Amino acid sequence: MSTVIKLDGTKKGTISVAKIVEPYGKDSGTVASVGISLSGDAANPEWKVHLPMANLDDVIAALQALK
Repeated sequence: MSTVIKLDGTKKGTISVAKIVEPYGKDSGTVASVGISLSGDAANPEWKVHLPMANLDDVIAALQALK
């Protein structure tokens, strides 16, 4: 599953959000991947972060608190 969102304040930028199973090879933990592409190439973001699924609820709560 992957979602691409227009990056506000840019002409072509995107935010991509995806769930990646075994991102670092066999038996590595599933992560939520968030990428930022200023060029609009969501498949090859310039910046990305991988969040372990075990931390996702706390990260979502922290982001909601910012809102």
